[in-house]
Amino acid sequence: MIFRIGIEINNDGIRTIAWALEHPGCFAYGADEDGALQNLSAAVVAYADWISVHEPAWVDPHDGEFIVEDSWTDYSINADFELLEEGGYFVEPFFQYEWKPLTGAEIDRAMKLLAWSREELATMLARLTPQQWSYQKEGERWDIAGIVKHIGGAEWWYLDRLGLAFPREEVPAEPLEQLKRVRELLNDVLPGLEKVQQVTGVDGEFWSPRKVLRRALWHERDHTTHIRKLMVA
Repeated sequence: MIFRIGIEINNDGIRTIAWALEHPGCFAYGADEDGALQNLSAAVVAYADWISVHEPAWVDPHDGEFIVEDSWTDYSINADFELLEEGGYFVEPFFQYEWKPLTGAEIDRAMKLLAWSREELATMLARLTPQQWSYQKEGERWDIAGIVKHIGGAEWWYLDRLGLAFPREEVPAEPLEQLKRVRELLNDVLPGLEKVQQVTGVDGEFWSPRKVLRRALWHERDHTTHIRKLMVA
């Protein structure tokens, strides 16, 4: 099975990500491109296993061939879109593949992945005590409640990049309600994006439905793992 790979260098200024471009939610970190690609092999197996918990996996991780077809190095800009050495706004990848409109089958699969990812997050959060919700490990930017709010807020922001979000002032302040409201919106708008080539440039960065899906699934899965690690630390 062929896997089309996009490489993101300098993510958060510290790491490289290998993205399986046709499979939202499938990615691997590494210190450099070689490391990320090596880790992607295990990530594809885990991704197929994740799907197979719910239905026969549409990804075959065995004898997979990784073809790197795009590479991007993240960079920072200021309000005038000038390059910065540090600080400012990090412009993250828009891979050539992400110009391609979504098909109906891809949207159906994406909605399943989003539902499974949210179910895992919700199940974990339901077990937290009030004290755990307010737990903030030294060196962390937020407590658990803040991380959850960040997940919902980022998903709203992704939709806003395509002009599909409701007004910012209507974003609920309560973390779980924010997660629910924003995900309902994403589920509502996704079917209407079939075969729509909607590419926008906002604040110096390109966005499309494919990029929004890639980012939304990555962000929720990444922070679900993040919270799980915090709770066993």
